[in-house]
Amino acid sequence: MRRAKNLSDEDIAGIVGILDGWSGRLTWQSLLDAVERHLFTRYTRQALHKHTRIQQAFEQRKAGLAAKGGHLRKVEAVPEMQIAMDRILRLEAELERVYRENNCLLEQFVRWSYNASVRGLDAEYLNSPLPSVRGADSGGRPPGSVGSFSSKKS
Repeated sequence: MRRAKNLSDEDIAGIVGILDGWSGRLTWQSLLDAVERHLFTRYTRQALHKHTRIQQAFEQRKAGLAAKGGHLRKVEAVPEMQIAMDRILRLEAELERVYRENNCLLEQFVRWSYNASVRGLDAEYLNSPLPSVRGADSGGRPPGSVGSFSSKKS
């Protein structure tokens, strides 16, 4: 069996989207089957679990389904209404996940801000623009970097 390709940011977003719209019993095996149907590649539980966004989305969706007792509202009389209800449930799950991700990023920012201030880095330094790559010599490397074939000696 060949190794599956590495998950890109788009793949991770797609898997998180699958979890946002999940209804019914959620297991890693059922998620792996759904991912294989959507991405046409079979991944292992460990491969998905090592990505924090997927892990947190899985745990959050599983807890959300358990809190609702696994019962979903069904509107059998009007199919269009059921489609709308399913979309609302998926969007609510996505919104809750995005709020949690945002809170994690805010906590990380506070941690980074504290660590930067302890090291004496001020806001002006932290907000300085990234260095330009345009002035670099061949290969997009800055002059004098490892792998640069510049014959100039300082």
